[in-house]
Amino acid sequence: MNVVLAVIRRNLRIFFRDRLNVFFSLLGAVILFGLYTLFLGNLQTTDLTDSLPGATSAEVQAFVDSWMFAGIVLITTVTTGLGALSVLVEDDQSGRFRDFLVAPIRRGQLVLGYLLAAVIVAVILSLIVLAVSVVYLGVLRGVWLGVPEIARISGVVVLCCIAFTSLSALIVSFVRTSGAFSGLATIVGTVLGFIAAAYIPIGAFPDEVAAVVAALPFAQAGMLLRRDFAGDTLQTITADAPGAEDTLRAFYGMDLSVGDWAVPAWFVIGILVAITLICTVLSAVRIRGRIR
Repeated sequence: MNVVLAVIRRNLRIFFRDRLNVFFSLLGAVILFGLYTLFLGNLQTTDLTDSLPGATSAEVQAFVDSWMFAGIVLITTVTTGLGALSVLVEDDQSGRFRDFLVAPIRRGQLVLGYLLAAVIVAVILSLIVLAVSVVYLGVLRGVWLGVPEIARISGVVVLCCIAFTSLSALIVSFVRTSGAFSGLATIVGTVLGFIAAAYIPIGAFPDEVAAVVAALPFAQAGMLLRRDFAGDTLQTITADAPGAEDTLRAFYGMDLSVGDWAVPAWFVIGILVAITLICTVLSAVRIRGRIR
């Protein structure tokens, strides 16, 4: 175990020492925040205020921001774990694997060190982003999340970090060079906002596209986060509009359906656990085979 801890400490130092790599692992979340701050947030606030005369502009803004931060936290759970796996690719490309093999370190210990370090990075950065989101909503929008909501969100965040880092490790096990890894990270950071329905509400997609997005684990995990982030603010703005709450919950991805089947919360948790188990085993086998 001491060897695994030493490998984890070494990988964490390498990742956090490269501040540019840390920034780019958060780039997807930064882009989403910038898009909503510059124009998407204002557009949605204006549209909702016009369609909900009983809600004030400030109340609608609080809902839109709450919904946005759920997407930011979700994106962070994916991109940070992926960014931390850059250490694995660099070690492979530079031939450091051969240096490790002359030391009394087993391949399994190295693999465990890479995977656990990536998960730790994802959890640390995601919880920091979550804390910033909670403070932002409380100070600027007057929306303070309660302890039960924060506890549930934190649990979902940790589960997402583990599941999506395992999935990223499996994908990265096929990547051989730093250039290819950079391309992969760029594509993921750009596309993730759409397939997680974070840039645009899922209700704005065509029905066929919305069904595909709703079937993916990213949007489903986002559904769990949005319920706790934006549930109370949605009730506030729809208090004087009977029937509007259900419509907006579906439009903003707080309730997802694949065809006529409403995706339940327990199913999403089961999918994330299944991704964790399957992808961890497959990625560990593939990474172990690369260390030679």
